[in-house]
Amino acid sequence: MALSGAAAILALALGVTLGTGHRGERLLAGIGGFLDSRMADAGFRVRHVEVQGASAMATADIARAMGVYKDEPLLGLDLADLRRRVEKVGWVKEARIVRLLPDTLVVAVVERRQLAVWQHDGRQHVIDEHGQLIPEADPGRFTSLPLVVGEGGAQHAPEILPIIAQRPKLMTRMDALVRVDDRRWDLRLKDGSLIQLPASGEEEALMQLERLDQRSRILELGFDRIDLRNPDVVTVRPRQIPHLNPPPAAGA
Repeated sequence: MALSGAAAILALALGVTLGTGHRGERLLAGIGGFLDSRMADAGFRVRHVEVQGASAMATADIARAMGVYKDEPLLGLDLADLRRRVEKVGWVKEARIVRLLPDTLVVAVVERRQLAVWQHDGRQHVIDEHGQLIPEADPGRFTSLPLVVGEGGAQHAPEILPIIAQRPKLMTRMDALVRVDDRRWDLRLKDGSLIQLPASGEEEALMQLERLDQRSRILELGFDRIDLRNPDVVTVRPRQIPHLNPPPAAGA
């Protein structure tokens, strides 16, 4: 049967649906299945699925969530349902799905930007730019992301990390960003130094640190702790130098 003939049958089924109610709906469902089969016989089957805008790690999870198999009738796919499935994948912010006749399904996604690895209660999770977890992301594969530690860290990381990122000298030295009592931050540096930030006015406090570093190169020289919690007083605790015991006297 030619495709034009199939279209005529579909039009007839629509008329029957209007006139007979549920019996017509069952007939229409049957006709729809017939048309899917005829379209597939005409070559409109899924041969390729192209995922655009997603990383390699995300692509595998997207394909799994879609559940589309090779040689499935292309025109019989419910694109709205497929989009809903894709947008439930943690990597995906939004998606658009189109058929590219005769045999290709194109999935264009906007992937959520990975912001940091959040550590809490002995577990690690990758979070996005809004502090939301990306369940499918393996934290072990994102070692280049900043480490955020503590309760409330995921929620508040999007507020503080862009401020620190504007200061590459500090960012490259940072080992972890620790949330203290879910009200303020400590910056733990790779050399063991600690920078205590106030509960508000973090950017002003970091500007104080920059001025101090310009005068004394404190970030390069190292320190035990810098307390920036009081906007009027910056307290620096120098790094303790290990005490060297003198050699024992001869004959001792």
